[in-house]
Amino acid sequence: QVQLVETGGGLVQAGGSLRLSCAASGRTFSSVAMGWFRQAPGKEREFVAAISWTGGSTTYADSVKGRFTISRDNAKATVLLQMNSLKPEDTAVYYCAASVYSHAGSRSRFEYKDWGQGTQVTVSS
Repeated sequence: QVQLVETGGGLVQAGGSLRLSCAASGRTFSSVAMGWFRQAPGKEREFVAAISWTGGSTTYADSVKGRFTISRDNAKATVLLQMNSLKPEDTAVYYCAASVYSHAGSRSRFEYKDWGQGTQVTVSS
């Protein structure tokens, strides 16, 4: 089992940048794919980005391609989400999740076993 804690959320103006960090604990972290999801009030939880256990394969939602970058440092047991050119529609609670697989994560939240508590990201216009 992987324990996850997200940090780095906050309030930023449209066009700005923010970096989210997910600190993981557990012996299996380096062997599983990781993903980021987000959920806005009244909306369903949606896929944002995923990365394989080696960091060699990444997947992004079309809505964030070219703006967000997912990365990981297995030695530090950390996964990051660098968010640039933020838009008001990016406002949501962002969740870090550990997949049941080692390859690049699925876009489906049902593939993921362990979840962090979430961190709020608010983008003002």
